[in-house]
Amino acid sequence: MSFPRLTGILLHPTSLPSRGGVGDFGPVAYEFLDFLASARQGLWQVLPLGPPANGNSPYSSTSAFAGNPLLISLERLAERGWIDASLVNGLPNPSGPVDYERVYEHKIPLLNKAARKFLDSAPANAKSRFERFRTDNEWWLEDFVLYDALRDRYHKQSWNTWPDELARRDSGALQTVRTELASEIAAGRIVQFFFYEQWRALRLYCAQKSIRVVGDIAIFVDYDSADVWANRELFRLKDDLSPEAVSGVPPDAFSATGQRWGNPLYDWNAMRSENYQWWVRRLRWATQTCDFIRLDHFRGFSQFWEIPASEPTAIHGHWVDGPKDELFNKLREELGGLPFFAEDLGYITPDVNELRERHHIPGMAVLQFGFGDPGAHMYLPHRLTSNRVVYTGTHDNDTTLGWWNSATDYERRSANAYVGHCEDGINWAFIRAAQTSVASFSVTPLQDVLGLGSEARLNTPSVKSGNYLWRYQPGSLKHDLAERLANLAEVTDRLPQPVSVPPREEFAA
Repeated sequence: MSFPRLTGILLHPTSLPSRGGVGDFGPVAYEFLDFLASARQGLWQVLPLGPPANGNSPYSSTSAFAGNPLLISLERLAERGWIDASLVNGLPNPSGPVDYERVYEHKIPLLNKAARKFLDSAPANAKSRFERFRTDNEWWLEDFVLYDALRDRYHKQSWNTWPDELARRDSGALQTVRTELASEIAAGRIVQFFFYEQWRALRLYCAQKSIRVVGDIAIFVDYDSADVWANRELFRLKDDLSPEAVSGVPPDAFSATGQRWGNPLYDWNAMRSENYQWWVRRLRWATQTCDFIRLDHFRGFSQFWEIPASEPTAIHGHWVDGPKDELFNKLREELGGLPFFAEDLGYITPDVNELRERHHIPGMAVLQFGFGDPGAHMYLPHRLTSNRVVYTGTHDNDTTLGWWNSATDYERRSANAYVGHCEDGINWAFIRAAQTSVASFSVTPLQDVLGLGSEARLNTPSVKSGNYLWRYQPGSLKHDLAERLANLAEVTDRLPQPVSVPPREEFAA
């Protein structure tokens, strides 16, 4: 699929300086979109929006379809009367890193309180929208809210440690717990309704501002998820329900033992026998919630690294063929188009590039990777084509200023030779290099626009703590930054293009 020539900002919603200790879909999100509009940015890229399973990573989620409750704005719920405004006024100030433990402790009870008030007193029009949401999403919603309620009952323990009749989804046992947990399940449905009403409202505002949303899909799902629990036959599990094999990547120059991610592997033969319908539903849902989708770890669709679950590292894995063209042919047939681009960084074999090119799926380039040696020049603007999405850095990179401060002498000399001396900082030199390239999309993390160093890094791969905590400071989005970005978007022919705006709706949340 050919992409329009646009530029935009990468910022996960948790990084917004919203009230309550974590970024959300409230007033600050709309202020951020106003900044994007004034800066003539046509893209807003987010990370996966699902509820985290283990730790804070959006790439580890208890559902491929549900929304993260922490992103629901309590301020917007208070505006609509679902929660008392005095409770919101007492929330932590909108600055500083995210303290997830504290946020969960304060926010989840308030969300459940708002959900129960909605159940008790919502007017007919709001209830009608909720019933439509419930009916349209029953195929994933009912499994998820039951799973989530059971996960709370069993103190966040993995589902294979639950009583055997629940782990194996005995129909009688499930009916019993649905009755026992009816109140929690009902509230869980409303919380998901709140999430998607607020996200739809935010996307409508994006469309009105000619901003397209770029979403992100992790190729694998977490073992501790409603997806695996409800679809065991689609995953490589042993008789005791534990994973037979798990995902990862092999040893390389950055890690002598590789990376053992631990996600259960798909049973692609089982996926094929059901005509890939789970994947069709997943990516149809993704295209309904975002305009474009980044497919994480694209090479896994061609070949993936299979690690026996008993192995503590990724060393003793091996490459196994993925679904390749068969899956993407089915997706095109069902979806009518493939508004995707591929995360194809790292060691990529010719078959992966050929798969991507056959289906006209753009790849990625990251400028920070372009100066290590001559082989890395593939990431530099003079080697790109329009079938690329170019970044100064991604959520997994240090900020560009942080990269510069820790770069080797060779990398600095190479970068200086390429972009020249930069009085306004290496970050702006990279932003200009990306936007003047022929790549279709040019995306910059907000940290690089703000000129921040390593203190603002969002994620360090393979480091288990301290990630996804950063939030920008209130007042950071200055008019002069917007003007500077707008001028650059204009001269590089990346001005926003109108978005089809759906009919305006009223939202219950």
